[in-house]
Amino acid sequence: MDRLVKADAKEVELVFIKGQKSSTTFTLTNLMHTMSVAVSLSTKNPSFFSFNKSFSIIPPLSSSSYTLLSQPSDQPPLTNPPDAVTVKTTMVPLGKANHDDLRRRFSKPGPHIFKDATLPISFLGPQVIEHLISRNTQISDSDLFLNKAISGCSRNQLTALLKSAAVSGRANLVRTLIDHGGDVNHKDSNGRSLISLAVEAGNLDVLNVLISSGCEIDNSVDLVFHYAAAINRVDLMDALFRAYRNSESTDSVDSRGRTPIHISAIHGCTQVIRFCLSVGANPEALDINKCTPLHLAAKGGHLDTVECLLEASNYSKYALNKHGKTAFALALENDRSNLYDSLHLGDALSRAARIGDVNGIKSCIGQGANVNGKDQNGWTPLHRAAFKGKLESVRALLCYGGEVNVVDDNGYTPLHCAVEAGHVEVALLLIGHGAKANLKSLKGMGMAVALKSDCSKNQGCYRSCIVQPEKERA
Repeated sequence: MDRLVKADAKEVELVFIKGQKSSTTFTLTNLMHTMSVAVSLSTKNPSFFSFNKSFSIIPPLSSSSYTLLSQPSDQPPLTNPPDAVTVKTTMVPLGKANHDDLRRRFSKPGPHIFKDATLPISFLGPQVIEHLISRNTQISDSDLFLNKAISGCSRNQLTALLKSAAVSGRANLVRTLIDHGGDVNHKDSNGRSLISLAVEAGNLDVLNVLISSGCEIDNSVDLVFHYAAAINRVDLMDALFRAYRNSESTDSVDSRGRTPIHISAIHGCTQVIRFCLSVGANPEALDINKCTPLHLAAKGGHLDTVECLLEASNYSKYALNKHGKTAFALALENDRSNLYDSLHLGDALSRAARIGDVNGIKSCIGQGANVNGKDQNGWTPLHRAAFKGKLESVRALLCYGGEVNVVDDNGYTPLHCAVEAGHVEVALLLIGHGAKANLKSLKGMGMAVALKSDCSKNQGCYRSCIVQPEKERA
């Protein structure tokens, strides 16, 4: 005989409710045909768990029910391994004994004491899962606590838990809740999907689980691209674009008419803007105030974002919002001096260089214009002054640090521009300041230098001697 009693369950389960006592009942059956059996019940944590009867006597072939009770608590006492009910027994030949006799008998180890069962204690219900989420416990699909807790939850409870699981970033938990019946297409009180919650919280792993589980979005309320844009998450944007490109786009608008690029511009999220542009988003979109993304980036003083948008759109710099203001005007209003050059002074400096306005050049540079700033074609003010033959402009720009060998997007230097346009004095001035005549881009320059002495007295023939320009420059 290896045991005297048999339990009706392999474990005992308690539904945990915060701040309340929990209880569960199990049954023990005496296996002896002719002799009564005394039972002793215990746990590792007697201050938290108790029994309606710690000692009892079960007549032959009879059964007795026992109640396990837990004290009120703000959190379930989860331990690994879990606590358990230990069932010890001993035979009672006379069929009766008082409580003190039983206590003394079980307190003395020996062959007369049988350890008939160890029943693990499991906690069930949604509040157990909420506790696991709140304490950031590492949860996997096979986690004992999680699987047991889920077994005590209804489908509606599992669905309700999905929200906090999605926000918490617990991808395995989200998958487990869905696998056990949680509704992946549950909407919150504002009609938003779980996708919105995951993106807003910045949880890529959760997002991928929801996408693979068939979570659907509602274009009218799930502004998921906007949420990703606001936190500069290209990875989220890419996952969303691949999953929902047919139902949602990077040109979707919110209640203020703003696209994800507008949102990125407000927050200075340049990486997201580059991604949106790479998939065809419109950098010149207007919101309800007729503001382009550039207007919003300028107002916020985001230099990298402003330069990115300027590269994408020539028009935006001159666009007027509903108040008739350019991006530069907003930068000026908000004292964003770091943007003045990109939004205005660069243009003013190039114009002054082009028309030979030396005072204008000095004024622009004095206000912070970048003497080596490039336009959309890579031309600096020195390129423009050289091409237009404005000798004094070239001289002033060189004096202020103009780079003499800087190249544009096609590899042309200011010297090449001067030669191409036939401006001898400008070319000689540039050479005198270190312009290299043997750069790869200077086609025909060797010929121009060789003819320098013959043509120096006749600038009219200089133009006819050098290689003709390959393209018109405005």
